[in-house]
Amino acid sequence: MASADTEIEDGSAPPKKKRGLLIPMILGVILALGGGAGGFWVMSSGLLSGGDESEETESANSAYAGESHSVSFVELEPLTISIGPESGGRYLIFAGHLEVPTQYQADIEHLTPRVLDVLNTYLRVVEAEELATPSSLLRLRSQMLRRVQPVTGDNRVNDLLVTQFVVN
Repeated sequence: MASADTEIEDGSAPPKKKRGLLIPMILGVILALGGGAGGFWVMSSGLLSGGDESEETESANSAYAGESHSVSFVELEPLTISIGPESGGRYLIFAGHLEVPTQYQADIEHLTPRVLDVLNTYLRVVEAEELATPSSLLRLRSQMLRRVQPVTGDNRVNDLLVTQFVVN
């Protein structure tokens, strides 16, 4: 070890460069770019899905457009919910509609008190900090829909539309 230090200090032997790692690193970058480009091409051309993506999109849009005539909206009474004791008297006002197939509209209207109970029970346990985040409405909406569907039955509620959501 002492002889290596003396050689470097003397300047007689320059330090060796490590070129052994440069070539594999360049090869890895080239292969990663090629793999990414190939994956993009496969997905955009539809080779993996087995069909034309535009045809699937058009059929899905036409199916939903056909459904729009056979749905009804059941209005939910506005709920006023106190957020909690630590929030200093703040409250949440919530109103919405349930999107239901027309043949189930009377059944869902009959179950509206149960739906309101489920929503009220869920919204009472929501923390004030959770309501402050920008994405909270999307998360709360999906959670409320998930809780309403078992009460109303399978395939009877398509969606929950939030028409009023005010934190005061």
